[in-house]
Amino acid sequence: MTGTEGAQGAAPLAEGLLSAPLPAVTRGDEIADRLITALAVGEYLPGSRLPPERELSLSLGVGRTAVREAIARLVSLGLLETRRGRQGGSFVTRQWERSSEQAVQRSLGARWASLRDLRETLCLLHGAVARSAAQNRTDDDVVVLGERLDVFRIAASGNASQAADAALHAAICAAAHNAVLTGLLAEAEARLNLAAPLHPWGPVDGVEAMEARALVDHERLVGLIVGGDEDGADAVARRHVRIDFEMIEAALEKAADA
Repeated sequence: MTGTEGAQGAAPLAEGLLSAPLPAVTRGDEIADRLITALAVGEYLPGSRLPPERELSLSLGVGRTAVREAIARLVSLGLLETRRGRQGGSFVTRQWERSSEQAVQRSLGARWASLRDLRETLCLLHGAVARSAAQNRTDDDVVVLGERLDVFRIAASGNASQAADAALHAAICAAAHNAVLTGLLAEAEARLNLAAPLHPWGPVDGVEAMEARALVDHERLVGLIVGGDEDGADAVARRHVRIDFEMIEAALEKAADA
C-alpha cells in the first residue's frame, strides 16, 4: 500500500467510503454510483450475488424503491443480471464498463480525505486485534487458525479465496477474545464497504497476484500470533490491511486515467 499519511484531524467514521447513510433526497443514480464502485474495487466479484434489496436499503439508509432503481440501472449497463426463483437475485456479470468511470470518480473522489482517515483507523484496529490475538490465543484458537489458513491456501481464485480470507480474519478476531475491540473493527469495516466482512478483491486480471501476496501476509501473521509475538503481529496486520486501500486507489486512478 502507499506510505502512511498522518491523519489531519479524524473525520467521522460515518463519512466512510461505501456504506455511509445517504441523504434522504438522494436519487437512485447516486446509489448506483455506490454499487458500481463496490463492483469496481472487487467487493462483489463476477458471479457473486448482491445482498437482498432489504439489506442494501438498510446499509445505505434509503428506501427499497431507490435501491431497486439503482439495481435496474446496473442491469441496463450490463454489470448485473437478475434471476428469478428461490436461488435468484441480482448477480454480478462484469466489474467494469466505460460507464463505470464517472461513477467511481464521483463516489470515491468526494470521499478521498475521509477515506485516508478511515484507512489509518482500520490499520490501528487490525493491528490491535492481531496484538490481542497473539496475547490471548488458546490452543483451540491455534487449531482453528491453522485450519483457516489451510483453506485459504487451497481455495480457488476469486470468490472462494475471498470468502476464505474473511473466515481467516474472523478466526483472528475470535482469538483476540476482546468483543469490544473486534466490534469496533467490524463497525469500521462496514463503513468501508458494503460487502463486509468480505474485503475488496480488486480487478479480475490482478486477483491471482493479489491472492499470492495476501497468502504471504497470512502465513506470517498466523505464525506470529501462534508464536505470541505481539509486536510482530501488530506490524504485519497493519501492513496487510493496506491491500484493501490499494484496490480502492487503483480503481480511482483507473477512472481518472480513462
